[in-house]
Amino acid sequence: MDLVQKIKTVAKEKNALILAHNYQNPEIQDIADRTGDSLELARIATRNDADIIVFCGVHFMAESAAILNPEKKVLLPDISAGCPMADMARPEQVLAMKQKHPGAAVVSYINSSAAVKAVSDVICTSANAVKIVQKIDADTIIFVPDRNLGSYVQRFTDKKIILWNGYCPTHENFTPEQLELVKEKNPGAFVMVHPECRPAIIDMADAVMSTGEMVTFVKNTDRKKIIVGTEIGMIHKLKTVAPDLDYIPASDSFICADMKKITLQKLHDSLEHGKDVVTVDPRTSDRARKALEKMLELS
Repeated sequence: MDLVQKIKTVAKEKNALILAHNYQNPEIQDIADRTGDSLELARIATRNDADIIVFCGVHFMAESAAILNPEKKVLLPDISAGCPMADMARPEQVLAMKQKHPGAAVVSYINSSAAVKAVSDVICTSANAVKIVQKIDADTIIFVPDRNLGSYVQRFTDKKIILWNGYCPTHENFTPEQLELVKEKNPGAFVMVHPECRPAIIDMADAVMSTGEMVTFVKNTDRKKIIVGTEIGMIHKLKTVAPDLDYIPASDSFICADMKKITLQKLHDSLEHGKDVVTVDPRTSDRARKALEKMLELS
């Protein structure tokens, strides 16, 4: 029996739901029960009857699934798959910032630790960040931890946004010069980028979208050639929903090493042996759940 079939067999036996982020390796996306962006997967994690959730992504995503499903076992097939941006904010730092700005609401990007979520008023994703900031009942927002996403949101609101000095290294390392070069090589191509990119990149793009919004766009567009300004795994996802389009990676170095840590063998071993369990202590989980549920309510 090959490895793919073994994984499917064990998942069925154990009533496990396999979720995969759009940045995962192609073979992981292909074997998953559902793929999506952070918002889609957060919603799916709350609407299933599985006993086990296997989250093929990075640590904060598995934490969010565990917070929203305290009665389920949540597995992350490589427990070391982290997020450098999430590590750029600690709860004590966020609390200190709140003391400096009484009355401000803390809106934390889902790319944050459970401990940071627990001291936040509401969570957001790249897909709903603008809506969340517009809807939250506060005139001043402490936006944690992504300064680029926060800067993008500022374009759509008159509220004061205090930007945390965090960023995604994978998106931050993509430069305007690289985008200009790929545009010159592909005249007329439609440029879509993720809002974690630098403001200068956003200014050069035809559209700014979450990965879920990119999927919706390519299903309906009449454009034939598209430059994809986000992690390179996204192109596999786009090809599965709109295979006839020509996708050009904005940069061949647009790779998140942590997202690529999960392999079929690690997925099998995690499922087979029930290892790599992600847990969140109850007090932190209860407080973080309120912020995540607030996001689902507002979005």
